[in-house]
Amino acid sequence: MVAASDPLMAALHAVRSLQLRSWCIGAGAIRSLVWDTLHGFDDRSPVEDMDVVYFDAKASPEHDAHLEEQLRSAMPNLCWEVTNQAGVHRWFADALGQVVAPLASLEEGVATWPEFATCVGVYLNDDGTLGVVAPHGLDDLFGLRVRHNPQRASAATYRERVQAKRFAERWPRLSIEAA
Repeated sequence: MVAASDPLMAALHAVRSLQLRSWCIGAGAIRSLVWDTLHGFDDRSPVEDMDVVYFDAKASPEHDAHLEEQLRSAMPNLCWEVTNQAGVHRWFADALGQVVAPLASLEEGVATWPEFATCVGVYLNDDGTLGVVAPHGLDDLFGLRVRHNPQRASAATYRERVQAKRFAERWPRLSIEAA
């Protein structure tokens, strides 16, 4: 599915050009592509933002903005959101007033996203092959199942996301579990 998506492949090439060691495009861009395909939709869901995550314990907090700027220059038609998973604990403290432990890897960061089906990322290797980051597996994503991942997101946050993203309306074949 990813290889057949010209827009997503172009985005993967753009991110790969940044030469990050540990990265992926994940969350909604991947989830929506899979669910649109499994629903047989001819028209793909618009990508609200292209979530790029990477892990670099030595990068400054300002590095994310620098990377976003480079990606906007390469592909200005996309709304890029770049997040260093090594610094997410600082965002939780600053934005939410929550103390959470620092993450140790990209995979650990992806594993904390609010729904298990969304805990998936894809990256492009130097040889052009695709790699997948799926710490909880792919069963929920391909099984059209939405379940709360309690690692970092509260039940209330999960419910708000399910409603705000209109999962049931956009993809009627989904099975959405209560939190």
